[in-house]
Amino acid sequence: MAEKKQNILIVEDDPTFGIMLQTWLNKNGYQAALVGSIEQAKKEVEKVFYKLILTDLRLPDGDGIVFMSWVKEKINSKIQTIVMTGFAEVQTAVLAMKMGAFDYLRKPINTSVLQSKIEAALNADEETVTLAEPITKTVIVKGKSLVMQRLYKHIDLVAPTKMSVLILGESGTGKEYIARLIHDSSRRKNAPFIAVDCGSLSKELAPSELFGHKKGSFTSAVSDKKGVFELAAGGTVFLDEVGNLPYDVQKQLLRALQEQKIRPIGAVKDIDTDIRIIAATNENIEKAISEGKFREDLFHRINEFMLQLPPLRDRIEDLEEFALFFLQQANDELGKNIKGIDELALAELKRQQWTGNLRELRNVIRRSVLFADGDMIEIGDLPVFSNSVNQQVTRKQQQERDSYALRPDNEKEQIEAALEKARGNKTVAAKLLQIDRKTLYNKMHLYGISL
Repeated sequence: MAEKKQNILIVEDDPTFGIMLQTWLNKNGYQAALVGSIEQAKKEVEKVFYKLILTDLRLPDGDGIVFMSWVKEKINSKIQTIVMTGFAEVQTAVLAMKMGAFDYLRKPINTSVLQSKIEAALNADEETVTLAEPITKTVIVKGKSLVMQRLYKHIDLVAPTKMSVLILGESGTGKEYIARLIHDSSRRKNAPFIAVDCGSLSKELAPSELFGHKKGSFTSAVSDKKGVFELAAGGTVFLDEVGNLPYDVQKQLLRALQEQKIRPIGAVKDIDTDIRIIAATNENIEKAISEGKFREDLFHRINEFMLQLPPLRDRIEDLEEFALFFLQQANDELGKNIKGIDELALAELKRQQWTGNLRELRNVIRRSVLFADGDMIEIGDLPVFSNSVNQQVTRKQQQERDSYALRPDNEKEQIEAALEKARGNKTVAAKLLQIDRKTLYNKMHLYGISL
């Protein structure tokens, strides 16, 4: 068994998943801390020694693999890292391992697999590298709507070709899933698929991340580094949110695509490249071109074939299939066994606008599985939908709050019931009654209720 109370750092920007993982670790004898960004994580590892870091692959301010490399270079090379991602597939796992990760976990996380990997990492020698879990291709759910069937026909046409593909669609519609489907249906399917979050690439960082660098080419270049274009040789590079790519970097990217050559920073010779580009954005690229924010020549280079991914509200007949898929993921992740979604709850889901698309639906289903008491998701388990996609109060919670709200009749009995529910805590009881503490004390005095 692993030594108990060893420090583990969780770097995860999904608060619900992060807290669930932290709670599980603490209950199982570890001392877990949770942060939501690379910036916070760097501050944490500089003041506390963590023998193991569990980091998400995609973070708001950067890439988990890049953070892992920074930890080993700047803090301590003996710190083990397990990379977690919801977009698991073989090539990303291999990339993580090559960059120094101890192991790799795909979401939803199986706690028994997590336990074994944590123990192996905490007890490993510095040189030990394992890949205990067989990693499979991402499961892709295909909608049955007519609009999606037309899209799949277009994918079947373009996938076997060498054409660059531009995927347009709102945030959360599943653009990366479509990119992976194209890759897995192409002649490059056995070569790497590497996704790049263009929004996290600064003008200074991008050339090194995309094209690599040589040792000593700049202050922090302590060793040679291969860029994404070289690591993905023979495969596919997915440029996610390409509209956010810094303008100066766009010129460098265009040259690489046109000449099929790259030159790492500090190198004197070009390197031939053989990659396919799939790009995606939720930005209005044509507007960005007219405003001088995006190069028109680069747009034409990546837009040899365009796919428009419709929002969930325009293919609502696909909702049930995706909801049940997310339900099974949540069951595995949360250790529950919810069988399905009842008719009333499903009808309520289909009435929503889903401004956050599939990402919002996944979060709603996950929270609903967490709160469900029976073996089906019922309407009371769903969030109270509002304009905010981050609303996390369930209908059951809201109904309970409303049931304790103080009404003119039988105030004494209501106050006593709220105090009993709050176990005598006056602050909590006042919140249940939806009055302030001063009013509660006044009414307790009025009705002779013991303070």
